[in-house]
Amino acid sequence: MNPRVSIVRCSDYSGVKAAIKEALALIGGLESVISPGNRVLLKPNVLAIRAPEDAVTTHPTVVAAMCELVMEAGGIPVIGDGSGIAKPGSTTTSEAFRASGTEGVASAFGVELINFETSGYTEVAVPDAGQFPRLYIAKAVLEADVVISLPKLKTHELTLYTGAVKNLFGTIPQKNRKQAHALEDRALFGNAVLDIYSIVKPHLAVMDGVLGMEGNGPANGIPVFAGVVMASYDCVALDIVASELIGIDPLKVPTNKVALSRGFGTEHPEVVGTPLEEVKVRFKRSEGGITAYLPSFLIGILRKQLTVKPFINTSSCAFCKACVMNCSANAIEEVGRSLKINQQKCIQCYCCRELCPNDAVEIKKSLLMKIVTRSGT
Repeated sequence: MNPRVSIVRCSDYSGVKAAIKEALALIGGLESVISPGNRVLLKPNVLAIRAPEDAVTTHPTVVAAMCELVMEAGGIPVIGDGSGIAKPGSTTTSEAFRASGTEGVASAFGVELINFETSGYTEVAVPDAGQFPRLYIAKAVLEADVVISLPKLKTHELTLYTGAVKNLFGTIPQKNRKQAHALEDRALFGNAVLDIYSIVKPHLAVMDGVLGMEGNGPANGIPVFAGVVMASYDCVALDIVASELIGIDPLKVPTNKVALSRGFGTEHPEVVGTPLEEVKVRFKRSEGGITAYLPSFLIGILRKQLTVKPFINTSSCAFCKACVMNCSANAIEEVGRSLKINQQKCIQCYCCRELCPNDAVEIKKSLLMKIVTRSGT
């Protein structure tokens, strides 16, 4: 059966529950996946210690609406995630829950809030793995009766777009995340994410697309109004429609491309509700992901001239070493009381930039890359 993806307009977060309810009704309702008494894990995107208005994390009103709707369907909602940032002396996910408003939602509804970093992981085998034959997955995810992905509509410096499938990256520990980012190649990274998806595979995805992020997402972009809520029982189908909605070729997104090659989702999902053409809004692309739009033979010839290199602005750096701890390639070195990126070791996965709590990691483009990006390629 061709998976359905619903799109519903939502002008602001005050009306998000009604919009989500409509989006769910269009695809078959919550009752199709939830039975009374089911433990339902809601997995928002709580990437970092950022406020809701920054559009880095899933808005708390979306999480709250889902808590209410799950309860109305007879389920028992729990909320869980593992933040992307690790730094000394910080219980990072707990702080991110607080800053994003997720903790307040859990408290208001008496819902259990699970920090994947501290609640533990279980090692699992990955059948027909694309990259990781074994992975550690958060226990809370594996133990849930139903898993619902609650992604934020954002661009991404490595994968161009991030949504329902990439949201599951938060279910694995930092070590596995570093290993995935160390792969460098977009297709290999896409396979790593799909390995996670093949084990977790949510029963439903509901996307927060009211306020999205364009540019250098998932953490350093610009908040932008998109005005939609989307839902699907198929995460891949939702991602294909959502990436097209923001002006990105769905097949240029490595997670979409790999998913289809591995038999997940469909290239042409059925769209219900508001027609896609009526809500399309072109998001600015991430500077780090621009090379995905160039022909592979041209990249091969011009690779050395097409560079987008991260560097640390020492005037903004707080020397917290979050970048050091999250660098898969161990490319960040201490020089006195400052940090410097060794460009020979750097694999340009942009983890340092994504996870810096002070936005101290900036990028420097080569002259040719400046020309390419200015031309809108």
